[in-house]
Amino acid sequence: MRLRVLTWNLMHGRSVPAAGRELFDPFASALERWEWEVALLQEVPPWWPARLGARLNAEYRQVLTSRNGLLPLRRAIATRWPDLIKSHGGGANAILVREDRIIEHRTLRLCRLPERRWAHAARLACGVWVANLHATAHHPAAARRDSRLAAATTLAWAAEEPLVLGGDFNLPLLSLGGLQHAGGRDVDHVFAAGWDPIGTADVLEHGQLSDHAPVAVTLERRSRSPAAWPAGSGQCVSPPADQLNQSRRRGGG
Repeated sequence: MRLRVLTWNLMHGRSVPAAGRELFDPFASALERWEWEVALLQEVPPWWPARLGARLNAEYRQVLTSRNGLLPLRRAIATRWPDLIKSHGGGANAILVREDRIIEHRTLRLCRLPERRWAHAARLACGVWVANLHATAHHPAAARRDSRLAAATTLAWAAEEPLVLGGDFNLPLLSLGGLQHAGGRDVDHVFAAGWDPIGTADVLEHGQLSDHAPVAVTLERRSRSPAAWPAGSGQCVSPPADQLNQSRRRGGG
């Protein structure tokens, strides 16, 4: 079994240089043309994950991060003048999954100050866990603390099942106990347990979208005898359309 995983910090849906307009369509088009089964996204406008799920034919789960008070007002400003309000438009982390069902979703608050940071994880029907985080910025010790807490917790959630943990770790170099570094660029990384990386990480062409480059890795599940697989695991398969649509509507679950 192989899994293509993408991690990307969307910079609150903005570009460099500033475009002066909402950029949902360019971001969605980029994600649409790239090859992946799992996308781990950070700094996502909170109203985007549902739209991305519908546009990309993907299930999604999200967790709100920071600056989300009075969100309807923030959204009204951010959709008109995203480069004026910047990160104050609100934020979320999001997991998107193609060709499989999300059957469980868990969240973990990593810290409250200087701003709320969260990790979250989804268990897929094929018996693997995928997790996403955005660690504290401008404070390496806090970023290491956040990353290690996320790693220890998601490893415990996954138990003996394979795990992928990716995101913006806000550290260019990092090792995490129990996890192998599968690839990365600058502060954006993918770690894995129960997987072997195939080749090196790909840094995808993203034009002027975001100040982070999207990073994609291909992973191969380590061999196990079929008798040792958890019930329902094995090859990831597409769910029936009615189940997929129903699950998309539960995006925060």
